[in-house]
Amino acid sequence: MEELSNVIQPQNDQLREDIQLKGKWNSDFFKNGNPIVLELGCGKGEYSVALSERYPDKNFIGIDIKGNRIWKGATHSNNMNCKNIAFLRVRIEHILNCFTKDEISEIWITFPDPQIKKKRQRKRLTHPEFLKKYSQILKKNGIVHLKTDSAFLYGYTLGIIEGENHELLDCTNDVYGVHQERKDMDIKTHYEKIFLEKGTSITYTKFRLN
Repeated sequence: MEELSNVIQPQNDQLREDIQLKGKWNSDFFKNGNPIVLELGCGKGEYSVALSERYPDKNFIGIDIKGNRIWKGATHSNNMNCKNIAFLRVRIEHILNCFTKDEISEIWITFPDPQIKKKRQRKRLTHPEFLKKYSQILKKNGIVHLKTDSAFLYGYTLGIIEGENHELLDCTNDVYGVHQERKDMDIKTHYEKIFLEKGTSITYTKFRLN
């Protein structure tokens, strides 16, 4: 991991303060002014990698805490000499230490742990406390996507969107069961393929924070 030029791994003590790249991802890392898209809980980085190849006019950052997961995507991108993708190894809780106001254009949340137990609800990546953090780094009209196999998290998120007056742009409880064209839904992660083989429906939510 330390030998991969596209992986940033701040130490825990560094995250007591902001990382050096905060507010400087475009100028110091990507060296362009293109929009930045985050994938939260990126796992092996399948979404970030596929999107970076599909949209060379955008920059992508996959975020996960587990290095053994992101190593595969980071290695593939590095070998392909992809210049518009990075991987950040931090907990999502530290996102405000890594990005500044209006630095991010779009966020993808792909198959996160639904944290079903009530005592774990603040760990849900669509909990109001996380959405508040996202709102501080997203540009005006920035979009959040949630793709999940969890009917529970899907319903929970719709409730949060309505309760907090966020703008619901699109939703479906079965991405592949309806005949409607949606951009980038054809990208499938490792875990998504497993869920589909088991007959699990994949849900999708697209919304804009107020």
